[in-house]
Amino acid sequence: MAHKRLKFLGVAAAVLMLAMACGGSNGGGGNTKQYKIGLVTDIGGLNDKSFNHLAFVGLEKAKADFGIKDDVIESHNGSEYVPNLTNFASKSYDLVIGVGFLMQEAVGTVSTQFPNIHFAIIDGAGTDAKGNDLKHTNVQSLYFKEQDAGAMVGVMAGWLEKNGKSKKPQHVIGAVGGVSIPPVNHYIAGYKWAAKMEDPGIQVQVGYSNDFTDPAKCKTVAKAQIDQKSDIEFQVAGGCGLGVLQQAGQSGVYSIGVDADQKDADPSVIASALKKVDVATYTAIQNVVKGQFSSGALTFSIANDGAGYALDNLTLPAELKAELDKVQKQIHDGTLTPPADIPA
Repeated sequence: MAHKRLKFLGVAAAVLMLAMACGGSNGGGGNTKQYKIGLVTDIGGLNDKSFNHLAFVGLEKAKADFGIKDDVIESHNGSEYVPNLTNFASKSYDLVIGVGFLMQEAVGTVSTQFPNIHFAIIDGAGTDAKGNDLKHTNVQSLYFKEQDAGAMVGVMAGWLEKNGKSKKPQHVIGAVGGVSIPPVNHYIAGYKWAAKMEDPGIQVQVGYSNDFTDPAKCKTVAKAQIDQKSDIEFQVAGGCGLGVLQQAGQSGVYSIGVDADQKDADPSVIASALKKVDVATYTAIQNVVKGQFSSGALTFSIANDGAGYALDNLTLPAELKAELDKVQKQIHDGTLTPPADIPA
């Protein structure tokens, strides 16, 4: 009798293990499908410590939560966008994510060729060669109000200059963009607007490296600004912008990181403007896994915790922290609206 009971328990255990395996980890209530998600980076690559890296962070969190199969292809130049996106689409991936504004036309091309595949793009839409949104029903756009995050670090920079609390305060600060495209300029717009709100006499120098990958090019632009008395440098140039932070450190002035918390990039970093690409990436994947994908745009901002700032390597005066809290609440509530275009 004992032998039969042991045999029964063994069969029961096997059935239970099979049931657990079939339940999967997708959070789908017994749905056995393992979703395949492909991520294509922009030319900055996964080691940019910026938005490509954050997209990967979101992908990894989705993998942990939903048990997805995830794959990543890093793009090294613009000519690789279409083949990299096509690689995943042609293999019937459930979602193909393009990271970056520069990938818009490629997403437009590939999403046209694969109308039954879901696509998402950070900072853009699927467009034609002239930049017109094709409004495909299989493309979801993930946008950000970067000006919200830029404004928060602009408040800090302007307040420090006005109150003589920066390293070499002369009412001059700088911003180094990679390429002059909307996501970059939104950051700079909020930064300049808020700095002038805090210190009306401040001069905000704006320059571009025309590059997102080479730190040396950004160091050159930052040094030129510092030579013109800028003593707080804001980088908006992805991996290239790491050179801005390094130059600030070498020149003995403060710097501000972008997208991710960049406090470890250089001791000069006092804050980072946060663009929560990880949250957007995770949200897009979650929508597919839960059968809630929809085309059109999702926008992330301070109001929905998709943008913000981090404090790094600086003990803030209580007055400045109070000012930051006040401005952040006003932006959240809509009583203050940072501009999307760089003010004169």
